[in-house]
Amino acid sequence: METADPTPHARPTDRGTAADGPPDAAPRLSLELLVHGVGGTTAQEMLGDPRVQLITGDDTAACYRRTEDADAEQRPDDYRGEPVREAYCWSNLTSGNGARALWLILVPFMVANLAHWMRPAAPPEHPAQRIYDLLVRILALTLTVLLAAAACEVALDLTAWQCAGTTVCASGKSWMGFLSPDNSGWWSAPGRRLALASVVPLLVIGFLWWLSRRTWSAYESASPPPRLPGTSRDTPVAERTALSREGFWYGRRLVARLRAAHTTAGVLTVAAVLLAAAAKADGRDGGDTVLGVTGRALTALVILLAAATLVVVWRTARSEDAPDVASDHLVVRALPFASLGVLALTMVHTGWARPGAHSHGPLPGAAAFGGIAVFQGVLVLALAVTAWVLQRAARDDARTALRGMGGPAVALLACAVGGVLSGGVAQRFADWLDGGATPGQAHAPIPGPPVLLSWQASVIPVLLVVVAVVAVLAALRVVIVRNRVAKDVPGLYDPREHPDAGRTKRIAATIAGAGLTDSAPVLIAATSAVTLVLGAGAVVGAWLTGRAPGRATEGAPPVVHAAAETAESLGSWLMGAGVILLITMGRRAYRDHSARRTIGILWDVGTFWPRAAHPFAPPCYAERAVPDLTWRMATWTERFDGRLVLSGHSQGSVLAAAAVWQLDLVTRSRVALLTYGSPLERLYGRWFPAFFGPPALTGLHREMDDWRNLWRFTDPIGGPIRLTCEDGRRIDQGPLRDPLAFGRTLQNPLPAQILGHGDYQADPVFETVRAELIARLGPDLPCQRPADDRPEGRPAQGSSGRSSA
Repeated sequence: METADPTPHARPTDRGTAADGPPDAAPRLSLELLVHGVGGTTAQEMLGDPRVQLITGDDTAACYRRTEDADAEQRPDDYRGEPVREAYCWSNLTSGNGARALWLILVPFMVANLAHWMRPAAPPEHPAQRIYDLLVRILALTLTVLLAAAACEVALDLTAWQCAGTTVCASGKSWMGFLSPDNSGWWSAPGRRLALASVVPLLVIGFLWWLSRRTWSAYESASPPPRLPGTSRDTPVAERTALSREGFWYGRRLVARLRAAHTTAGVLTVAAVLLAAAAKADGRDGGDTVLGVTGRALTALVILLAAATLVVVWRTARSEDAPDVASDHLVVRALPFASLGVLALTMVHTGWARPGAHSHGPLPGAAAFGGIAVFQGVLVLALAVTAWVLQRAARDDARTALRGMGGPAVALLACAVGGVLSGGVAQRFADWLDGGATPGQAHAPIPGPPVLLSWQASVIPVLLVVVAVVAVLAALRVVIVRNRVAKDVPGLYDPREHPDAGRTKRIAATIAGAGLTDSAPVLIAATSAVTLVLGAGAVVGAWLTGRAPGRATEGAPPVVHAAAETAESLGSWLMGAGVILLITMGRRAYRDHSARRTIGILWDVGTFWPRAAHPFAPPCYAERAVPDLTWRMATWTERFDGRLVLSGHSQGSVLAAAAVWQLDLVTRSRVALLTYGSPLERLYGRWFPAFFGPPALTGLHREMDDWRNLWRFTDPIGGPIRLTCEDGRRIDQGPLRDPLAFGRTLQNPLPAQILGHGDYQADPVFETVRAELIARLGPDLPCQRPADDRPEGRPAQGSSGRSSA
């Protein structure tokens, strides 16, 4: 790309600017590519100009420039010593219209997918890694089964079996009249009611299948650039990361395989519920009837397809060395259609006329919820053991969250949230069906949901008490830290600025509150531990008593009985309120910028990662954003032989780092990285050590031109990178002073705002560091050595950038 230079081994710090070069030297452009963070912003705000022009991209994500800079490449003389500024806007990938708030219903799937990426940073060849990934995929499959079972509970059990089969419950509901046995209509037979109601869970599964397929095409089908990313041979093995592999951000076949498996599992769950109901009716007449034989044959088909589904999940692992674009096996693609065929036969079998059949009590198979809960608990414990083995072999575990137990803890929370959502919907729907009565209680028109859901509801108040205690302890910690920090705040400013007690307390409180982010592992660990204990207690209580907590304690002392009934009623309402609250928060987050910034970091972290464990999780925006940035940097540097500064704020810094890893080595050495408010180490390095741990970040810096990171104590999201260059200089520039002025001065007559996570550009240090990076790049740069004089696979010495690191 560059011609020979008389000083090919010159250090980057010795590079001259445009003014230092020959007068007739052809100037080379530099590009400053800006990437915004959580909450998004507009191109006008990023570029500081109301007149902007789209350079490349679409309405979803695009690069913009000021209108006067649109043709900068044709006027390089106008940009000597100053880069062309360009903004990459990706906010529509995550915060589009308010309808996307419905994705929050899929939060258990998203959290389970997160657990896949939280494995400890053990060597890639460690055999326990395959076991860890397999356990997470099976756990994700149980969440799909739980969702299908919850839909069957509402549509088949509560509606078609219990309420429609009970005159007291069905009376007054005109939409249910044709199902009532009193009408003696064609649909009044229990089997036919169930067959008709099975359409509802089937539609739910079909909607998830459609949403997964549609979002893949809209968000995750961006192909990587036609060049091979990689790692220099000089980079130690411990510093290499999977993020630099060519196929990391493109796994179409894996998502398709998982989508086929999970769709099949959901359809088979509906078929299993129908077969259980039919088997109970056929059991009274003996198993030798035609219907009995048909039922056993269909059951065998369901078991066979379920086994095939498990095999597909077992053999579905990520292939990251190359884009996974191959078509899948015909057997895998045929699985969902085969399951639909079996379900259709099962619906005919269940709806076949059975004289004298009637629905009484709960639908057979209610114990399946307990079986799912127990199986999920066993999987979480096995996952914890596997994570412990991986953690012992980890390369660097000094700051890993929960000592490598972050994945199992998050997986357990995914199961708990899935149980709360399914139980909440069932409890609230049952309350609506039976009017003023309480399902499951004496004289209630219907038995109500399975007993286990009532026990799970009764432990929710206890869990909330534990969470409240942890929150109170966190608040006390904020007060203690605030009082300790307040003594040092005035010393950070000019002594001529008179200290103000109220101002000092506000600054110290902001610093103390920002530090709570580092206490998140304690909250998650406490919540997960209590959830495991209470969940196990709920399962044991349901199996031993067979009744809801209120009825199971009828012979106990009045205080115990009253506490059990209160916990059951309160927990039931809390489960239903949790579903409504989740949807409300999500809709507000996509409509209100302040709410978006509050919970946006959690959502954007969850949807940053590809869908490696659950295909019905919300779409991964990084599979569009990272290829966008990689394509832009690779093509621009190749076309115009230039260098660029990649400037990323907050989550934008994570996208920037991921995009740099995807560049080839020569292009990567021509990029300088400026991050501010970055969660790269504070959040991603601690919770995802196998991909963003200290060794991986060290390797990234080794192969780049340069890297600087700005951070503040008042920032609850961003933090230092905690890496030191080989020459003793630090990547981190900070902590920056915030606010910029303590009191009222001639320059700042009004109180300066506490900036926290935003507006890093307002600090003079930002412009100083930016100018240093731009000066290092310079429009007239030394040229790299010819390719024939370099070792294969290594960037030029004059542009490697690591000579200053």
